[in-house]
Amino acid sequence: MSAHISNVRPKPDRVLVDIVDYVLKYKVTSKLAMETARNCLIDTLGCGLEALSYPACTKLMGPIVPGTVVPNGAKVPGTQFQLDPVQAAFNIGAMIRWLDFNDTWLAAEWGHPSDNLGGILATADWLSRTNIAAGKKPLTMKDVLVAMVKAHEIQGCMALENSFNRVGIDHVILVKLASTAVVGQMIGLNREELINAVSLAFVDGQAMRTYRHAPNTGSRKSWAAGDATSRAVRLALIAKTGEMGYPSVLTAKTWGFYDVLFKGNEFKFQRPYGSYVMENVLFKISFPAEFHSQTAVECAMDIHAQLKKAGKSVEDIKKITIRTHEACIRIIDKKGPLNNPADRDHCIQYMVAVPIIYGRLTAEDYEDKIAKDPRIDKLRDKIVCVEDKQFTKDYHDPEKRSIANALTVEFNDGKKLKEIVCEYPIGHKRRRKEGIPVLVEKFKTNLARRFPTKQQDAILAVSLDQKKLEAMSVNEYMDLYVI
Repeated sequence: MSAHISNVRPKPDRVLVDIVDYVLKYKVTSKLAMETARNCLIDTLGCGLEALSYPACTKLMGPIVPGTVVPNGAKVPGTQFQLDPVQAAFNIGAMIRWLDFNDTWLAAEWGHPSDNLGGILATADWLSRTNIAAGKKPLTMKDVLVAMVKAHEIQGCMALENSFNRVGIDHVILVKLASTAVVGQMIGLNREELINAVSLAFVDGQAMRTYRHAPNTGSRKSWAAGDATSRAVRLALIAKTGEMGYPSVLTAKTWGFYDVLFKGNEFKFQRPYGSYVMENVLFKISFPAEFHSQTAVECAMDIHAQLKKAGKSVEDIKKITIRTHEACIRIIDKKGPLNNPADRDHCIQYMVAVPIIYGRLTAEDYEDKIAKDPRIDKLRDKIVCVEDKQFTKDYHDPEKRSIANALTVEFNDGKKLKEIVCEYPIGHKRRRKEGIPVLVEKFKTNLARRFPTKQQDAILAVSLDQKKLEAMSVNEYMDLYVI
């Protein structure tokens, strides 16, 4: 005879409690974290503005029902849309992730913590406009930056030791988790309600990585984060109604997350929640390329210059060897036909070939117009990746967090170029002094894509000043981005 199943409702799983207590109790005191959050904010919004040049992105944007305008709704930067916070979160989340050209976090799991900004900005703007209509105070941009630090921390600390990709789950699960937690706090959930909301994020069912990998790589990877952060806003609002949660969502035997989706393993943690992730986040500053290839692209730019100086062309190249880390090989070492821009920006051979040929790598270089250049595929066929165990070790070292690549070029005449090695990309914490001025120039370029000079200047005046930005109301700041 089988034993009866206990129907005693358990205490909430420790993972849920730790996240909620961090969000509700932790005070962000790190000046570096807040300054980095501001740089992350402008870089993320700038990337979103650039994405508005692409019809494949903008066709997904706007209200679900055309023509809908929500009174006191959240505004979508660079557009005239004013939407409910759930749909606004999707819009903002999709545009800021579309070109894969801002921050990144690399560990056992990968991802882009700035994806949470979709839910954070949409919720903060909606709350601010609603508060003002009710005669209350709006939220400030400091509230947004603090929420960003906490969302980065939740997503990043979960990613340090827990590989969702190895069980086929996409990293946007962590966007949904982190966004639910910080958005829930913003809308005023109490501790029990917030635990309920976070449990709902886990029980929700999770996105598969199918759309990120051959032979199915496609554009959903560009709006998956928008989907996740908007779902988080919806779950937080559901919890606000008093809807129940599921306390053992992770640990329940047979039916819990660990048994159903994580091969029976429990989550592991390297460090307590604080502000470590924001302080160490990686920026994509120079190239819109999957981050494991960023240093390889820097090396490729050097190779282009050396070829030009030596009077050689890509036709003279016999072979290029990329000495790299394991994660790079697993994610973006790709042979065969590349069917669309989403395919190309996740192929290290493509991302190396283009700068060697053209001396650049831009978002436009993933489009069909450039991809049809026969020299690209011809050069791709000559590029091979080999793992360097030390590079892999340094990639996982929390004190280094390197993303090393080394390129060696062999010519048809038997000669070689000296190997070019780059361990830390320009967006790494170790290169902040060099990188931030370039990040600011990138933001200025992206503002100029969308706004007249006077509007650009108004945005820059507050966005580049930490004190001014933190003090400004969210609705006022978002109004600066309305066309």
